[in-house]
Amino acid sequence: MTLWQGRFGDDGPSEDLLAFTVSLSFDKRLAGDDVIGSKAHVRGLERAKVLTPDEAAVVLTALDRVAEELAVGKLTFAPGDEDVHTAIERRVTEIAGAAGAKLHTGRSRNDQVATALRLYVKRELLTIARRVLDLQRVLYDRAREAGDAYLPGYTHMQRAQPVLLSHHLLAHGWALARDVDRLLDARGRLDVSPLGAGALAGSSLPLDPDAVAADLGFAARFENSLDAVSDRDFVAEALFAFALLGVHLSRLGEEITLWTSQEFGFLRLHDAYATGSSMLPQKKNPDIAELVRGKSGRLIGHLTGLLATLKGLPLAYNRDLQEDKEPLFDAVDQLQLALPALTGLIASAEFVLDRMQAAADAPEAAAVDLAEWLVERGTPFRDAHAIVGGLVRDSLERHVPLAELVVAHPALGEEAVALLEPGSAVQRRTTPGGAGPLPVAVQLDRFADRLAVDDERVS
Repeated sequence: MTLWQGRFGDDGPSEDLLAFTVSLSFDKRLAGDDVIGSKAHVRGLERAKVLTPDEAAVVLTALDRVAEELAVGKLTFAPGDEDVHTAIERRVTEIAGAAGAKLHTGRSRNDQVATALRLYVKRELLTIARRVLDLQRVLYDRAREAGDAYLPGYTHMQRAQPVLLSHHLLAHGWALARDVDRLLDARGRLDVSPLGAGALAGSSLPLDPDAVAADLGFAARFENSLDAVSDRDFVAEALFAFALLGVHLSRLGEEITLWTSQEFGFLRLHDAYATGSSMLPQKKNPDIAELVRGKSGRLIGHLTGLLATLKGLPLAYNRDLQEDKEPLFDAVDQLQLALPALTGLIASAEFVLDRMQAAADAPEAAAVDLAEWLVERGTPFRDAHAIVGGLVRDSLERHVPLAELVVAHPALGEEAVALLEPGSAVQRRTTPGGAGPLPVAVQLDRFADRLAVDDERVS
């Protein structure tokens, strides 16, 4: 039995229609949130004197029982249950009788679904933010452990300048901090209750959406009933935050994949966080990193798919909006799996510091230091750049050590050649936010402060 059968004949909906439109298989995830919204609605109906105190008590008890049945998997869904909201109302009516049949008074599935979905997203954004913080803490801990270890920094995938390993790890940490900001910002904007908007125009009953919003823990109630039931900005914004988080995780996954290759050899994975080959006995594969990289495309697809759905819709509710849930639920699921896996991988991996440092100690990595040394002595930077660039070219083409050419150059000499010593270049990075020991020490403290602030925000 559908919730809308009164308008239609006795034949009932076709099996084809039900098979295509039913959403119970995925929206049953919202069952707990629907019960919470329904209980707040019942209390609102009691305040409006639509339900007597006794009726309200009976319905609330029935909702508690439904919640228990859902928790232990004992709620049986019926063929006519189009969605989880229908199933819950049907079961409440079976338990509470005539009082249960009043549950939907002053409410539409339009505002009911929007309320349950907002409760779900509001909670899951916090959960994902906590997972991101777990990853940030591991990056911070590994950065602290790294001490004065350094490696090549890259631009265009070419070795550029040496940077402290701690600086490199914190670069990922700061990007993730912006993700936490976005997750919490999105949560703040969705913190609006749509319950009371009805199908699209509100109700003639003396309902109090402000009180219901407060009851549900929302910061405010809707301002416009049409907007309240049609708005899925909050889903799109959550998916954007998830997609960009996925992009940042993908970049981290890409580096792990490169660093664990024999060509780089900067990182060794713990056996518990690597896989092997079904054919090649020698293989140790970074599957977590690769899957994190691959699933970012999936997250981007969820966002673009929903935006394409939303862009053609008029006000107010349209059934197209049913398509918001599966991409959202899948994005949440993928991140709930990816973040702990990647966190564990990084926490347990071994950095191969001597390999990193050997790669960073090529004399050419100090080329900009030679140019800046000349600048400090009055040479215009463009001229200094040309001098050092010519020496590097000459060294590579003639297979002459760069140090010999530096010593022999009249503008450089013995004093300048000290800049080519291993570890010298990274020590010279002194500007705030830079990759040398002094600014990184400050950065570590600032990152620790940021973690403490964000930990408080997600608590």
